[in-house]
Amino acid sequence: MIKVIKSEERHHADMGWLSSYWHFSFAEYYDPANMNWGALRVFNDDVIQPGQGFGAHPHRDMEIVTYVLEGELEHQDNQGNTGVIHPGEVQVMSAGTGIFHSEYNHSKDRPVHLLQIWIVPRTKGLKPRWGQRRFREADLAGVMLPVVSAGDIPGTLAVDQDATIYVSALPVGRSVTHKSRPGRKAYLFVIGGALTVNGSPLAVGDQARIADEGELRLKATEDAELILLDLP
Repeated sequence: MIKVIKSEERHHADMGWLSSYWHFSFAEYYDPANMNWGALRVFNDDVIQPGQGFGAHPHRDMEIVTYVLEGELEHQDNQGNTGVIHPGEVQVMSAGTGIFHSEYNHSKDRPVHLLQIWIVPRTKGLKPRWGQRRFREADLAGVMLPVVSAGDIPGTLAVDQDATIYVSALPVGRSVTHKSRPGRKAYLFVIGGALTVNGSPLAVGDQARIADEGELRLKATEDAELILLDLP
């Protein structure tokens, strides 16, 4: 089963300082029929204006993944972690028993474009963790590059869930294949360009919610950038 949701079907919130596309029920957008896809609870596509951001706020018992596409995002939390996430960098924050953090556009003159992903953990009450890693453009060209896993894939950031996140940049005409175990779900988002998944076309901003497909064949119909989650 492959369900394609077009970019314009996403819930859009424009607050001036923040333009956000919420793929699942979030904040004041409440839809009991659109709460999650397997262990994936939140997928937000955000653009934050220069010098703006989210003030200190709490999280608990959630694995929060941030992937910066353009610009720079500044992070601070009450665990003493500070840093700036640049394009191509991924951050994982495991909220565990509780964490306060803030996120701001580090630039005073350029917007920051990011994806924020929340994954429900296997275990509640863990000690909070934070990690960040840069992945080179050359490493994701023409391949499915794992950037987040349950800790079982070398070179990835770890989350407390049997989930893997891949990123890829495919030149037009290039194909890649992803194989998954029975009973798994997948979530595909087109960051840029256009592609097909098992023949179904997707353009920039489109998403596909996938279940019971043991093999995914992705082919770029334009130069394409994508993110794929393999989920329980």
